[in-house]
Parts: sequence; C-alpha cells; structure tokens
Amino acid sequence: MSTDRLVDTPHGEGRLVTSRARSPRATLLLGHGAGGGIESRDLEALARHLPRHGITVVRFEQPWRRAGRKIATPPATLDAALRAAADAMRVRTPLVLGGRSAGARAAARSAQALGAAGCLALSFPLHPPGRPEKSRLDELTAVRLPTLVIQGENDAMGRPDEFPGATDLCVVPGADHGLKVPARGSVTQDEAMEIVVEATLEWVVREITGNDARR
Repeated sequence: MSTDRLVDTPHGEGRLVTSRARSPRATLLLGHGAGGGIESRDLEALARHLPRHGITVVRFEQPWRRAGRKIATPPATLDAALRAAADAMRVRTPLVLGGRSAGARAAARSAQALGAAGCLALSFPLHPPGRPEKSRLDELTAVRLPTLVIQGENDAMGRPDEFPGATDLCVVPGADHGLKVPARGSVTQDEAMEIVVEATLEWVVREITGNDARR
C-alpha cells in the first residue's frame, strides 16, 4: 500500500508517494524522467517489490509534472525540488538517492549535498541521442558515493559499453531507454523488471546496508 504526501518546493508543489517497508533498513528516494512520471515501469517495479525486502521506496513527482506541464523545467529547478522533497522526509535509515533518466541526473547532482549513502541511476542519459560528444559523464563521476547504473542494452542515450569500465553497471538485455524490451527478445518485460529489482536489491545489501535485507 502506498501513501501520498504533498510537499512544497521552491518551484511549486511536488508529491511524495511512499511504499513503506515494515521494518525498513534503507530508504530509496526516486525521481522520474523528463518524458514521464512516477508511473514508469521501473519505478513501479521497485516500489512494488523492494518494501518486502526491507527497503522503503519513495517516488517523487516533480512540480512541473504535478502541474500538468508536458516539458520538464531546467535542471537546476529539478535539483532544488528534489532537495526540498528529501529535506521534508523523516528518514532514519540510510538514504539512497536515485531516479530514471533526468531523475538520475538530478540524483547524481544532489546525492552528496543531501548526505545520501548511495546513488541509483536508472537509464542514465549519458548523452543526447546521436550526440556522444555531449557527454554528461562528469555528473556521474562527481557523485563519489556507491553508485549503481542500470542501463538498457540498446539505450540510444548511452549504451553500456560507453560507460567507463569501473562503472558498477547492470545491463538489461535488449532494453531501450525506457527499459522496454522487444516482444521477441531474450527476456520478457516481466523478466527485465525482475533484473532491475534484483540488481537494486543486491547492490543495496552489498553497498549500503551490508546486512540481511533479503529476510
């Protein structure tokens, strides 16, 4: 069961949707991308499955999305709103900041300032489609915290082999930027989301909690 909470930010009203673990060991705060909202398949999968493994999942709906706009506001406004949302939360467990696409960028830029224990980057937009020279890798490398990147094998905004070899990277076979897989691919859509959930859980246990969060 999820609970909703509205929060004030410097750029309008945002919304926190919390899927709470019964005995939380970590809290994962997730932002959405510029082309969709908190209902994206990967964010929903994490919110549905991680709480039973001791990880509370909080999805943050940015003010621009809540206001019904179709285009995201500039990056600095996304960061400010995310930080306001995090400040409004009462977190007594290690906080992992994350998100998909533009939300992953905002998380990477904000994780240090918010005292996060780690950063989860889903479909990190390493560059605009077809423009590898416009790299955003510096945002990712500047995190300097445990960071997991979950990337589709066929992501036009950054294929897995474009990331540095030292990147903690999980690849979703055949998936695009939305982590959608082909109908006749090597994994089904449900299996692709299982990969996302299992990779996130294993990483949180290994890098963040270091305990038996699988119980």
